[in-house]
Amino acid sequence: MRSLMRCFAVLLFLSLAPLASAQAVKGLPDFTELVERQGPAVVNVSTTQVVRSNRATPQLPFDEDDPMFDFFRRFMPPEARPNTPREFENRSLGSGFIISADGYILTNAHVVDSADEISVKLTDKREYKAKVIGADKRTDVALLKIDATGLPTVRLGDPSQLKVGEWVVAIGSPFGFDNTVTAGIVSAKGRSLPQENYVPFIQTDVAINPGNSGGPLFNMRGEVVGVNSQIYSRSGGFMGISFAIPIDVAMDVQGQLRQFGKVNRGRIGVVIQEVTKELADSFGLPRTSGALVNAVEPNGPADKAGILPGDVILRFDGKPVSNSIDLPRVVASTKPGTRVPIQVWRKGTTRDLVVAIGEMPDEGQSTRKESRKGAKPERAFNKLGLLVSDLTADQKRELRVPSGLVVDDVRGPAARSELRPGDLLLAIIDRGTTTELRSVEQFNRLLAQVEKNANVTLLVRRGDIQTFVTLKANGAGKE
Repeated sequence: MRSLMRCFAVLLFLSLAPLASAQAVKGLPDFTELVERQGPAVVNVSTTQVVRSNRATPQLPFDEDDPMFDFFRRFMPPEARPNTPREFENRSLGSGFIISADGYILTNAHVVDSADEISVKLTDKREYKAKVIGADKRTDVALLKIDATGLPTVRLGDPSQLKVGEWVVAIGSPFGFDNTVTAGIVSAKGRSLPQENYVPFIQTDVAINPGNSGGPLFNMRGEVVGVNSQIYSRSGGFMGISFAIPIDVAMDVQGQLRQFGKVNRGRIGVVIQEVTKELADSFGLPRTSGALVNAVEPNGPADKAGILPGDVILRFDGKPVSNSIDLPRVVASTKPGTRVPIQVWRKGTTRDLVVAIGEMPDEGQSTRKESRKGAKPERAFNKLGLLVSDLTADQKRELRVPSGLVVDDVRGPAARSELRPGDLLLAIIDRGTTTELRSVEQFNRLLAQVEKNANVTLLVRRGDIQTFVTLKANGAGKE
């Protein structure tokens, strides 16, 4: 009887196994229809740049009819070989996608940067010369135009509706392999990358390699939700982390490029930093949110609106500023000239101000170097581990500050922070109250009132950059 039951169980398992397998296969995503419908709107973008070499042609100690001449010539780079032109062509590949039937194409700005000639190839093997309507390096978006009509176009989606864990598909030309399809999931949304303040990137684990740049990222409905832009890699190849520009950001940029040839961005003239738990405690903030202002441009929009260093911007145009990375994006997307309400936290309470948005310049600002010439150091480290000295009249005049202290050396808590010799200390913040630092004696007097192991926040200037630094008072050193 037992053997009969065992045989029945085995037969039941074998009969259900194909069903379970079919259900598992049925549950997997099918990308075939998406690729068939949207693939023809994805293009290959190839660029040619003429590179002119200024290096002198080396002279070989052999005549051209000597066998050794040809041997050594093989190991020389093309541009340095004797009897070869002093200029050569540098070719690169990327991807793009058609957004209108009359020939407008989106790609990355870095794909077409410095290109002398751009060629676009469609999936049906048609090839066109393209011209750059405009490129925006801050978002890495470029708009191309080819002379064609009746072209297949992509459908655009809403990246705000994406969910982490959702399947997404990329189509592009990695390493020149046209119309390569890769798939993965959304790993995160709203990612902020170093030196990339204007794009809330979509992070995925879709395989992206050189040549994929500028290609579309699709959701499962066949809608473009992003423009594949860059990867995180220590090897130069794909390592499971890739980033895409949300399509709404890219379309806003291309609209301005098409209309104006450039992107107009708003600015308010402040330098900000993240609000940490220690900084929130120092400023009396109930939670770690907002963008802490550590410098205000003289006569800039924020200065004219009454915003001060030490203010924490909590709301911009009625919208909460949850993190410091949120502010540059919303300000940049605001039309210059617009008057916008801003809520700030100052001295333990909120204040409502109105700022007239300025226009962001195309070129970066120059920086000045600080000088420590003439500084007279105090010979004692204070309880923060800082050796500081008063500014001389010449230093105040050169640095254009009414007061401050220069850091001569660091140790203890200060050595474990970002502070370093040459930094300028402008103010100390305690429970939301900001006090300008005017002398070493005054600084030590203020520190004497700070309890051991309490956090002390300083406003620090380095070059043209100001930031808030929080240290822990450990009582070391004599005051």
